[in-house]
Amino acid sequence: MEFYLFVPQMRLRWEELVHKAQAAEAAGFAGFTGMDHLMPPLAIDQPMYEATVTTTWIAAHTNQLRVGSLVLCDSFRHPAVLAREAVSIDHASGGRFDLGIGWGSVADELSTFGVGPTEPSIRVARLKETLQIVTALWAGETVDHEGQHFVLKNASQAPRPLGRIPIVIGGAGRKTMKLVSEYADWWNVHVGILDRLEEMRPFAGSARVSLQVQVAFVHSEGDRANVSETALRRFGRLGPVVGTAPELVDYFGQLAESGVERIYAWFCDFAQLQTIEAFGQEVIAPLS
Repeated sequence: MEFYLFVPQMRLRWEELVHKAQAAEAAGFAGFTGMDHLMPPLAIDQPMYEATVTTTWIAAHTNQLRVGSLVLCDSFRHPAVLAREAVSIDHASGGRFDLGIGWGSVADELSTFGVGPTEPSIRVARLKETLQIVTALWAGETVDHEGQHFVLKNASQAPRPLGRIPIVIGGAGRKTMKLVSEYADWWNVHVGILDRLEEMRPFAGSARVSLQVQVAFVHSEGDRANVSETALRRFGRLGPVVGTAPELVDYFGQLAESGVERIYAWFCDFAQLQTIEAFGQEVIAPLS
């Protein structure tokens, strides 16, 4: 099992983001991801940096971490722009970019900024066209595409990716799972269907399984009450996994046995440096 650190790039200075990413790299995390929104969910008045710029900045200040977003919103970018951005980060980072992409989790921001349809069925269809176009451009093809959402005529791009840019798609709906099976290297499972993972797994094709987990790391038993209270306040009753290092090792070990190969860890303390370091030493190392 490998671990990525998920840090929403809001209410943080550039140097704080870099420090967290560098601490994650030193602690044994395999990757670092942020979010992609035009306004922060449930915190619309808070400052936030743009996703691909943040990813590029993190890539420039690390050496081994894979970088990306969980996930980019398809409606925010034309597929030709997305394909170009992805290849640019891929080359700049030495092949460390993952393309996490979805059809949008917050419909309100789409209507607020007027950037795309809000109906789920239309957004899924748009994402399918995006994936068709992006993968064709990456392959070096000359693309003629006339679809419901995009028209490209004799379109091509260079350079091509350094290697294969992994695609991460999340969701569980029938149409989304078809896209996972056709295009994804990783299927990011919604925690709400974790109990149906074995049932759903065949629909993912060859995609490997990842999971975002909200983690409340208990450094010592004396901290448990305070950590639990903070986690409850920030993420609600059904969100975080609360535990000491041995408890988390057991929890993630069980997930690994069920077929989950990657965890996106979202820490309830906003990924304090001591938490990143301790998690690496006491949780990642035993599971490596």
